[in-house]
Amino acid sequence: MAVSEATGGGGLARSRSLKRDIGFVGLIWASEGSIIGSGWLFGARNALEVAGPAAIISWVIGGVAVLILALAHAELGAMWPVAGGTARFPHYAFGGAAGASFGWFSWLQAATVAPIEVLAAITYAYHWQFAHSWIVASTGELTGVGIIVAVVFMAVLVTINFLGVRMLSNTNSVATWWKVGIPLLTIFVIGIADFHASNFTALNGFMPYGAKGILSAVSTSGIVFAYLGFEQADQLAGESSNPQRNIPRAIIGSVLIGVLIYCLLQIVFLGALPPSILHGAWATVGASLTGPFAQVAALASLGWLSVILYIDAVVSPSGTGLIYAASTSRISYGLSRNGYVPVVYEWTDRRAVPWVGLITAFVVGCIAFIPFPSWTSLVGLITSASVLMYAGAPLSLGALRRRLPGENRPYRLPQASWLCPLAFVIANLLILWSGWTTVWKLGIAILIGYVILGANRAFHWNPTVPELNLQASGWLPVYLLGIGFITWGSAFGPLTNPWFGGAAVWWDIVLVAIFSVLIYFWAMRSALPTETIREMVDKVVVPEEQAGAFGPGASPVAGSAARPGPAVS
Repeated sequence: MAVSEATGGGGLARSRSLKRDIGFVGLIWASEGSIIGSGWLFGARNALEVAGPAAIISWVIGGVAVLILALAHAELGAMWPVAGGTARFPHYAFGGAAGASFGWFSWLQAATVAPIEVLAAITYAYHWQFAHSWIVASTGELTGVGIIVAVVFMAVLVTINFLGVRMLSNTNSVATWWKVGIPLLTIFVIGIADFHASNFTALNGFMPYGAKGILSAVSTSGIVFAYLGFEQADQLAGESSNPQRNIPRAIIGSVLIGVLIYCLLQIVFLGALPPSILHGAWATVGASLTGPFAQVAALASLGWLSVILYIDAVVSPSGTGLIYAASTSRISYGLSRNGYVPVVYEWTDRRAVPWVGLITAFVVGCIAFIPFPSWTSLVGLITSASVLMYAGAPLSLGALRRRLPGENRPYRLPQASWLCPLAFVIANLLILWSGWTTVWKLGIAILIGYVILGANRAFHWNPTVPELNLQASGWLPVYLLGIGFITWGSAFGPLTNPWFGGAAVWWDIVLVAIFSVLIYFWAMRSALPTETIREMVDKVVVPEEQAGAFGPGASPVAGSAARPGPAVS
């Protein structure tokens, strides 16, 4: 194809096309490489601080919750394999207002993951003398020098993304083999070398903080954050060589692998702690371990493993940050195609990379280091934004099952009639358990997003002006305000005496479940009519779905036609 509308000598062209260069291994490793990131470096320690030995239960709860949410993404991603898929499915089901909202949630989550991975690598690097000036040891926060190092780190991640999706996929695949291999090595070596079964009942027993501790750990200690990333196969669907077959396998497979690894890591970490350091409370024990697994290996006289783990503390977060930088640019690409953000986010360079989105991801990631200078300070916000984004999938799937029952579904979620509302309930419980301190900050971030989306519409920065379809999304403001209000008055809120007193934890769960089910069926009744959805899909799910791009025997969505735009060689 001929190059047109080139921007100049930098090799950047105003094309709007993507290349389908990612196979099954690239997709599953994109998801798995995002799941196995900094979460494994700190998650086991943080969960132990919040829940005690019962953190093992927290990991199981978090894994089951994320798997149920992933199943909805698997069907949608195979049905419509478009770039930035999680940001676009609600648009097709509920129109412009809902699509813009969930698109912003998706972008917000993706844009903040790369900086948190950079923070994780720098935190572990404190082990070396040369990095002592990068962070404040007592708080884990970046110093002025540390911020400069973090910005350079972000620049490296973005630069690799500019080399093209094939290079990105190959680089990430190599990094992910390492990232999966090192946790497995850690599980095997530490589990055999130094394991103390008595630790499981130390310091006031197996459940020292009760049910609230177990549930809080799921959202606040980094458990759900650790499982995040399965949706990367959806985000890169527009560049998959055979998406109908590979996307469901990649999503479900990556979650199952992640759950197994993380549960085993928690068991091994707890059992490997020397009984001599178990005194006071679990939070005291955790505070003494700034590089948890590496320090535990050193205490077990496994110096060689400790060295490997400190190296992994750079490699593992870097691989996850690499993928999320790519994901952020693909989400902004999808948002632009739907008309929510300026059309420049559809521009791709000669390697078919959405370069404006990459630059934006870099700038926003660097800005995030200022209000969130430590790993822990970002975890809660990312977790809440993520599950709010995930909540759009079961809603969209439920609505599309009703409106388009005959649509081609290469993967069909069994028992979707009750799994979809259950998945929506689970997403809202995860938001509840993250607590009011996180939820109100998320609310501010949501308001900022609405200002940006409103400015795009007011100043006509994108020629595509989507219909808001306010009637189809009338449930959305009630949902957002309602879940915030419930969290405020719950046992996870700021009130000294929550609404339900001593039994608040369980009644909070019941209240959220009832509220979620009511919102879910309100949304089902409000979804766009079949004709409108079909017209929208045929118009928008384009040039990502061109004939022959789907692999053997597949075809694009009927009636698709590419939006006019320049080509790139």
